[in-house]
Amino acid sequence: MDQIIKSIELMLSELIAPLEWLMLFFVIGGGLFLIIYSKGYPLTQIKRAFGLLIKKEKDQGISRFQALSAVLAATVGLGNISGVAIAIHMGGPGVLVWMWLTAILGSIIKFFSCSLSVQLREKESNGEPLGGPMYYMTLGIKEWGKPLAVFFSIAGIFGVLPAFTANQLTQTFMNVIDPNQYVLLGDLGWKILIGVILSIVSATVIFGGLRSIVKVTSNLVPFMVCLYFLMGVFILSKNASSIIPTFKLIFLEAFNTNTAVAGGFWGLIILGVRRAVFSNESGVGNAAMYHGQSQSSKGTDEGLVAMLGPLLDTVLVCSITGLIVIISGAYKIPELNGIVLTLEAFRILFFGFGDILLLLMVSVFGISTLLTYSYYGVKCFGFLTHSKWGNMYNYFYIGSIVFSAIVTVEVVIGIIDLAFALMCIPNMIAILWLSPHVKKEMQTRNWI
Repeated sequence: MDQIIKSIELMLSELIAPLEWLMLFFVIGGGLFLIIYSKGYPLTQIKRAFGLLIKKEKDQGISRFQALSAVLAATVGLGNISGVAIAIHMGGPGVLVWMWLTAILGSIIKFFSCSLSVQLREKESNGEPLGGPMYYMTLGIKEWGKPLAVFFSIAGIFGVLPAFTANQLTQTFMNVIDPNQYVLLGDLGWKILIGVILSIVSATVIFGGLRSIVKVTSNLVPFMVCLYFLMGVFILSKNASSIIPTFKLIFLEAFNTNTAVAGGFWGLIILGVRRAVFSNESGVGNAAMYHGQSQSSKGTDEGLVAMLGPLLDTVLVCSITGLIVIISGAYKIPELNGIVLTLEAFRILFFGFGDILLLLMVSVFGISTLLTYSYYGVKCFGFLTHSKWGNMYNYFYIGSIVFSAIVTVEVVIGIIDLAFALMCIPNMIAILWLSPHVKKEMQTRNWI
């Protein structure tokens, strides 16, 4: 069994390698182009974005607040809490700099992507909006948009599986609770049981559809983000004297060409981009699927709200996690990785029981992520077949949770990195091709 898993890990790493450079080119190069193309205007409109967030427009569709909450439910959580730890474990403290820079570029990418998801969308038979990358591809690129959308949707079916979340939730429970000390089922037995429980909990919400999902996430996510933020700030304030030296270490390591990560300096940048893309999904196109269902009548209004996502989940939450992991020194322990590393860092710095509190928060974050990711798959499958058949994907999604709870984190990361790269490339091509639509609306509204 171990040999099979090792073979899968090797195969995934070989498949991902050539795609890394394409993803790097499109996310970094595309993001820089969009900043220049928009004259950086969206990044100066943070205050307006928060104002739009709480403003309602009409009854059709979900509110902008619900759309952003659903997106943050997918990104703020294990991607920020566990994904950051994985990045630091693999590339050292310096990887955070490249995550931050990618988040800024990601904000401008999300502005364009989610503006397009409102500008170029269809309507369902009941009048509800139907938007996302596959729709702005087909509606905006008449000649070759459909093949691009089909490619994106096939990759999306696998990219949005709950592999990472189910895996890391299971690891969290196994390491903090250690259930075998109470009932001896063995690690595999407990992992299967946890996977089944997560499947049942997820099924009770996701089969209720979009409105059921956004109702739960819009209530859970803001509260849990605030709680995590307060706990993080408390830990950092207790270790205030270590913050400046930690930032110095981060920036020194970011430009350390002798870094141990495979590929040297450029390997470190790629790692930072990969983990940032995983953390906030910039360029992947997932967020546009929720924001495309919004009440907004103006695409650029929705784009400004969507732009807040990477700033909140990567610049804010990832920074807190990264600083805590580095200050604790837990990242220097070779055998610790992923959520286990973050749990140890919180245990060290929060009175010896920070891992217990983090377990509670991670559980809520993880469940909310399981709920929101299912809708992405529903949209992709519905596009490939028929929108009415989209919910059939949920059966496949629920079944995959048990498998995800069993396999190693390396396999899980490999699957997601590969699928995200395959989603990112066609989506970024479409965004760059269709960016004049967004610029035209900005000019019409006298923004630039």
